[in-house]
Amino acid sequence: MVSELRNPKKDFLEFVHNVSGDTTITYDEKVAQSEKATGFKNYAAANLLKSYGNLKNDLIEVLDFYFYQCSLSMSCTQLCNTFYMFINRGRCKQQMEFLSVGQVKRINALMLTCGFYDEAGEFAFKVGLPGKSGVGGGIVALLPKKFCVTVWSPGLNPKGNSTRGMAALEQLTTLSDLSIF
Repeated sequence: MVSELRNPKKDFLEFVHNVSGDTTITYDEKVAQSEKATGFKNYAAANLLKSYGNLKNDLIEVLDFYFYQCSLSMSCTQLCNTFYMFINRGRCKQQMEFLSVGQVKRINALMLTCGFYDEAGEFAFKVGLPGKSGVGGGIVALLPKKFCVTVWSPGLNPKGNSTRGMAALEQLTTLSDLSIF
């Protein structure tokens, strides 16, 4: 019996289309290639994971898929719509359930503790919301059951996060007193 070969990049993009309700979202080929050409720490981390038996699939295929995930091209509205399920107990804007409440809690905790690379603690302290930054200068942050907000501004700081985006979100939560802390 021949099993159907899956295309993870196509499957992931279809998942994003379903979650966001927007089929116009696509990959930015230039960003994917740039990430692939400069992702030396990603290659090192993947090799370390592989050496401990924690990465079962082909290293190059896994990294290729990861670099494409990093290259999704979205507007702030599209990003907010995609992350809506993290404020709505696992249900997207179309009210389809994609995640359990437990999975949402876990992912929100991961965003709070890891969503900004080496600056996650600083983001948690200054902004006080789960969030995720992207290589293009976009940031999404959320307050469960309340709101999802996105900002975009190029000009990344040395840790790879949008300088102005982080400042804007810090002002938002400071002035509105809408933080989990």
